[in-house]
Order: sequence, then structure tokens, then C-alpha cells
Amino acid sequence: MTGKRSVAERCSAVADDYDSSKEAQGWRGPEVVFGLMYAYVNSGESILDIGIGTGLGSVLFHKAGLSVYGMDMSAEMLDVCRKKHIAEDLKMHDLTVQPYPYTTASMNHAVCIGVLNHFQDLESVFRETSRILKDSGVFGFVVTDRKPEEGASFDVEHADSRTTMFRHSKDQISVLLQKTGFEFLRELEFAVRGHEDRGQSMRMKAYAVRKTKRIEQLTEGDLT
Repeated sequence: MTGKRSVAERCSAVADDYDSSKEAQGWRGPEVVFGLMYAYVNSGESILDIGIGTGLGSVLFHKAGLSVYGMDMSAEMLDVCRKKHIAEDLKMHDLTVQPYPYTTASMNHAVCIGVLNHFQDLESVFRETSRILKDSGVFGFVVTDRKPEEGASFDVEHADSRTTMFRHSKDQISVLLQKTGFEFLRELEFAVRGHEDRGQSMRMKAYAVRKTKRIEQLTEGDLT
């Protein structure tokens, strides 16, 4: 007799299969972000992976000699990441809850890869990232790109559920960066297959941006 798996069992199964499923899907977000940021990072610097998951977004930075720190809301994902021995420290934290558990100006750089398409409003993530980064720190991230004719949200069908995800246009990102103290460095559009209806490719855009100024009073309870 078979029944529905518990939440813990489903999370564990997703974590165990995550890397292989992303490879099969042709997901190249980590490589794209690393390529955009490579000219601006140095061995021995620190990098915070926001929503680190199994660590896919940080492996190349670890190999390049950076000290990786990460947070994620899934204990199962963090367990997989921990076994790779790529991170100095891992914290379990919900990205929708501010402040994040890092002190102000404590990290050289940051990445957020494969996470932001779950957020309709990105401002709180960017404000916390700006707070945590040192001056001139570089932030690499990926969003689902939005063209003028497209809606802000779309649904992704799974075997037993449906997830609503969100697109963000370059104009939206531009306004967001101005509000949170960042400037553009580089960007690159790429595609990933198999998420949208009928298996169509989903257009992604990766950005590398630099922190240019301190944002005062970023969040209530700033960890200074």
C-alpha cells in the first residue's frame, strides 16, 4: 500500500535529487553568474550565498579560493551542501524574514541563484544584501526575465502541485538597484528548458551589480 509522502520525505527526496535534476534540465545559472563576477572577486574574499540550497551556486567560487557562507530555509538542502565541504558556515534561515543573520558590512560579495523567481517583491532581499555587503561588494543574481507583453507571474506544474513564480524586467531591476545602493556591472540572458507550460524554455537573466553606497536604516533591528 502506498500513500502520500510526508513533507520531510518530499524535501529529502528533492534535496537528494536536486543536483542531478538541474543537470538534466540544462541549468547553467551558476556558471553564468560566476563568469559575470569572476573579474571582480579574489581568492581569500568572502561570499554569501543567499538561498544556497545544495551549494550549486557556490562550487565555482569555492574552487576559485573564496570563503563561502550560506543560508537556506531547507535543512535537507543544507545537509547535502554540508557534505560537499565547500562552505565555512551554513545557517538555516527563511529569506522572507529580516534581518538576515549576518552583521552589517561583513561580506565581500554575495550571490542569489535560482531563488528570486519565487519572490514577487525583491526589495527586502536587496536591502538586506546591501546591508551585509562591504563597500564595492559585488552581488550576482538571476531572475526570470520579463518582456513588456508578459505578465508578472506564471504557474509551474509539478506532479502533485502547482507553484506560482514571478518575472522581473530590466526596468524593474534598475529601479530596485537605485533604491538599494547598487550599480550595474554586467548582465547576460540565457534560457533554461522545461519549466513553463508545454515544456517551453524560460528566459532567465543574470546580473552582476556593485554596491555603491550605504543605505541607512535598511531594516528595523539592523545587525550593526
